[in-house]
Amino acid sequence: MSEPIVFLPGMMCDARLFGPQLAAMSSTHAVMVAPITQGERVEDIAGALLDLLPRRFALAGLSMGGIVAMELMRRAPERITRLCLLDTNPLAEIPQVAAMREPQIVAAKTGRLLEVMRDEMKPNYLAPGPARQDVLDLVMEMARTLGPDVFIRQSRALQRRRDQQGTLRRVHVPTMVICGEHDALCPVRRHTFMAELIVNARLHVLENAGHLPTLETPDEVIDLLYDWMNMPTAA
Repeated sequence: MSEPIVFLPGMMCDARLFGPQLAAMSSTHAVMVAPITQGERVEDIAGALLDLLPRRFALAGLSMGGIVAMELMRRAPERITRLCLLDTNPLAEIPQVAAMREPQIVAAKTGRLLEVMRDEMKPNYLAPGPARQDVLDLVMEMARTLGPDVFIRQSRALQRRRDQQGTLRRVHVPTMVICGEHDALCPVRRHTFMAELIVNARLHVLENAGHLPTLETPDEVIDLLYDWMNMPTAA
């Protein structure tokens, strides 16, 4: 049997973000979803996860989960056998975006978390199509489950995150970079840039997906993840 797969969900998401992939791949692989809900720094989140995760594992992270995945790769590259980055960003937070998070944090503290999530997602996240509303409803439910305290911690962690370009240049495990064509939050050009930083990385752009391809185009992502797990380790 191949190495276990660890999935890291995005901000205000839980295992349901990878529901279709877990259902499809659990018959052939050991799979788990690790929470990224503790700690106000990405370094703290990654450090806590290292105590929980298998000795060696394949790592796939989406959005903020990808940011934490890059920090895990920086801290413990010997434990990660292959890497998949989905709709994420290797750069540090720019001051303008960090400042924009402050009113969102205030709103979350005063009971308006779902309003913040809804306003943020409408312009930035999802591709047009008949499944859009169902995906949006699930994201709102995940946010409701996690609650404002997690939103505040994750917002602080994103504000303080480091630049990971140097980490990506040092990656020498089989790596796949996946993004949705309609992702305005983490656009295609950012993923092209990431793939160019990583030795022999494979880039895939999903034309019918936005920021959450695991839910928007689940079958395509499943096929890509199987391809990723079959990439030769010499890559």
